[in-house]
Amino acid sequence: MTHTKPIVGITMGDPASIGPEIALKAIPQVRDTCRPLLVGDAGVFADIARRLQIDIAIHPVGRVEDARFEEGTVDVYDLQNVDLDQLRFGEISAMAGEASFAAVKTVIELALAGDIEATVTGPIHKKAVNEAGHLFAGHTEIYAHFTNTKKYGMLLVEDNLKVIHVSTHVSLRQACDLVRKDRIVEVVELLNQGLISLGEANRKIGVAGLNPHAGDSGLFGTEDDQEIAPAVEEARRRGFDVDGPVPADTLFSKAATGYYGGVVAMYHDQGHIPFKLNGFRWNAEKQQMDSVKGVNITMGLPIIRTSVDHGTAFEIAGKGVASPDAMILAIGSAVRLAENRRS
Repeated sequence: MTHTKPIVGITMGDPASIGPEIALKAIPQVRDTCRPLLVGDAGVFADIARRLQIDIAIHPVGRVEDARFEEGTVDVYDLQNVDLDQLRFGEISAMAGEASFAAVKTVIELALAGDIEATVTGPIHKKAVNEAGHLFAGHTEIYAHFTNTKKYGMLLVEDNLKVIHVSTHVSLRQACDLVRKDRIVEVVELLNQGLISLGEANRKIGVAGLNPHAGDSGLFGTEDDQEIAPAVEEARRRGFDVDGPVPADTLFSKAATGYYGGVVAMYHDQGHIPFKLNGFRWNAEKQQMDSVKGVNITMGLPIIRTSVDHGTAFEIAGKGVASPDAMILAIGSAVRLAENRRS
């Protein structure tokens, strides 16, 4: 086992968003645990550093081996694809979408080639990416496509809450149709793998019901009895410590105390709402977030990918008030996963 700090590739996200800002703010706080390499447009990072008066030198590189990883300097794998004269903070554009997509594709390629040990992604705007001609629902689907991964899941991590989803970026109507036994068992396996990768001792898994009261014996829907309960039985047969289906309003309150090591949510908002209540702190007086915590890990990939679990925050882009908390945590999780993979 090597003791060299892992090289972590960090994408800039949408250049019109808070992505470049939070990446630059995070770098000084993560150097002790990794060798950070920003991936995107060096001009964008230099412009942000100047605007926000961040005392750090930008070092553009075209190869990972040319990175210096020195104090006071941030290395940028420079894709040179943003025209600063046309870039407007908080605005959706095909140029910004293309730049953010290119950064993600590049960091995947670097990881697959073994040039970096882990990847961390800044926030992208899905409409901008689609306007650039890349028809993906989000980061997770981009990673799955370019790594040729068929079985994958979005795992959210913040303190005691570790939540994985049966479905994510689909309509609520579609999400109900995707609650199927085989997929639920697959997601339980991905969650268990994630708990092991994170070094968690508690691997008790709670599986949420889809309907109110987990269907109440068929009174409020049949999915819980016909799909979720059989999936839980199958997961137990395979040796996993699983409860369910548990009514979601009960499940998450128990999970937040650490009773469950991880939770399977049936659809996007069922998992994201309690998760963000746990990690996001809004300051009503200042009309801004005091803290935005939460890490998104894509399970099932051949490479490590973590991300902030918040959006582009166009409304505060370029103002210097964005919190780097989630980016720091995402980088920390990537390092943790990389070190556990080494051992």
